Amino acid sequence: MLDRLPEYIDPLHLADKRGQLKGKLPLRSLDRLANMLTNDSGAVLVDLFFGREGRLAKVEGHIEAVLELECQNCLEALIWPIDCEIKLGIVTSIDQANRLPEEYEPLIIDEEKTPLKKIIEDEILLNLPAFPKHQHNCIIKKNNNISVSLLENDKPSFSENPFSVLAKFKNTGDL
Repeated sequence: MLDRLPEYIDPLHLADKRGQLKGKLPLRSLDRLANMLTNDSGAVLVDLFFGREGRLAKVEGHIEAVLELECQNCLEALIWPIDCEIKLGIVTSIDQANRLPEEYEPLIIDEEKTPLKKIIEDEILLNLPAFPKHQHNCIIKKNNNISVSLLENDKPSFSENPFSVLAKFKNTGDL
């Protein structure tokens, strides 16, 4: 396994040569993912095979990582494992993307050289939840470090009807 993967790749050339990329990509190099992580140490394990199936150039493989995200309830660290299969069809236009077999997602390339980290980062971002939360009920911590649990039955009670002022106007005719 390589500790260092190439920064840029030519997916069509790799598909023609039946190339394989296997190695680690540091999490800190993934710029778009960085603001979602509470800790960017660690790496993504990458195992990609490039090939052709008839006229279809494809990328198939597997990526694994353990991410430390921020829980959207309690704002504490949340361990989120990523373990996903990749099946991409290499295309150069939207028209080609529309003709891909159903099991393939499009990898649209517009230049010969494509950043490898962009492909990996796209796949990770697609596998993340929109709002990462712990499986258990977490606690929200207020700024003064007093913790309050979320209870669904707690509802604010009003001692006075907030519309009582309007009722007075209705009775007096002043508006």
